[in-house]
Amino acid sequence: MTRHIRGGVPLLTALATTLALTACGAGGRDGSDGGGGAPADPGVTDDTVTIGGSFPLTGVAAPGYSEIPTGAKAYFDHVNAQGGVHGRQIEYIVKDDGYNPTTTSTVTNELVLKDEVFATVGSLGTPTQASVADYLNDEGVPQLMVSSGSLQWGDDVDNRPLTFGWQPDYESEGKIIGQWVAENMPDARVGLFLQDDDLGEDAEKGVRQYVDDQIVAVERYTSGNTDVAPQISGLQAKKADLVLAFNTPSYTALSQLVALKTGYEPQWFYANIGSDPALVGSLLERFSEGAVAGSSAALDGVMTTEYIPGIDSTDDPWVQLWQQVWDEQGGDGELTNYRIYGMSQAYAFVQALEAAGEDLTREGLVAAIEEGGTEWEGPQLAPFRYSADSHMGISGMRIVELEGGVGEPLTEVLVTDIGDAEITADDSGQADDSPPENGVPGS
Repeated sequence: MTRHIRGGVPLLTALATTLALTACGAGGRDGSDGGGGAPADPGVTDDTVTIGGSFPLTGVAAPGYSEIPTGAKAYFDHVNAQGGVHGRQIEYIVKDDGYNPTTTSTVTNELVLKDEVFATVGSLGTPTQASVADYLNDEGVPQLMVSSGSLQWGDDVDNRPLTFGWQPDYESEGKIIGQWVAENMPDARVGLFLQDDDLGEDAEKGVRQYVDDQIVAVERYTSGNTDVAPQISGLQAKKADLVLAFNTPSYTALSQLVALKTGYEPQWFYANIGSDPALVGSLLERFSEGAVAGSSAALDGVMTTEYIPGIDSTDDPWVQLWQQVWDEQGGDGELTNYRIYGMSQAYAFVQALEAAGEDLTREGLVAAIEEGGTEWEGPQLAPFRYSADSHMGISGMRIVELEGGVGEPLTEVLVTDIGDAEITADDSGQADDSPPENGVPGS
């Protein structure tokens, strides 16, 4: 099961982030032929398509998140080894932004001006990608499948026509969690532990649609402040016996450590982003300086959500494909949920390239996603919501309970959308998809 990416940063120490935008200029057309006789868009030749992305490869945000592009690259290499897409090899340039929006601006300028990428794909983070979203749209560079659940990647198509989300948004996740609590724990005294940004704000909006009258406490933390004792004490003082937590993995570990010290034992429900058992286990051991042994069992009994199969689903055909890809094309280390996340995103991008056809243009790629994205097969448990009116990503998830690092399903796959859209059981059959024999869509 996968535990993924949101607008915050896992922090071992306080991190001060300077928000600045230094974007300038646009990549020119390279003059080469993209296959149709007309001058090609930047990043496209007869034989290659060049894309890029920015990720925290170093610094406090690197654990876990730096693995995402290694998974994507392994899958692109798998596709390239089988001839690429429409005869083009995918060249993937990854830049380190350290999860600093100022650096994100700098490296994104490099991707556009120097590397002349066709599109950015999978770049990570809400504050980082927000700092370059308007620039990329102004310069005509698609900003695809952003690694974050913020609403801003898909609900404002008029102002950001080239920006697309990929994972479920925070508000929809909050709705699905809130409805489950209302139906299954109607007497619970609910406390909210929220990151004080889009993650917490959007999730709270969704949760309150269903459990507003059950909420007895709301505590918010600021990314960079690693002392969450006041927040956990506040939840405990209000006798919250169910905590719905929308936070990054480091704050899962920090909240668990404080709860252990104070003897606070509520039922915990962590959002997808904060509940990767292996990573949280390692952070618990690190933060406690070895006093708490890190393992995948660290989150036993915790509830969470999942929207793509992960390393606990060893019998899943997608996970088996990802393991094969990593064994053949990966680098050092083992297959992880973060690498699976990157591979799953890369698979969706290859579908978009395939659908865009041989005469590849940015305009054609965006049209292909809008026109056919909802029908794409893939590892996602629920369909995408792509259309001309919405660039929102995966539409649903299921709720699970963790035991020994494995998620035991508590619900079927549930789908919804932002606002007052109904929550329903998914009937698309998306969760039953299997990969093509060679692992390349369209083959």
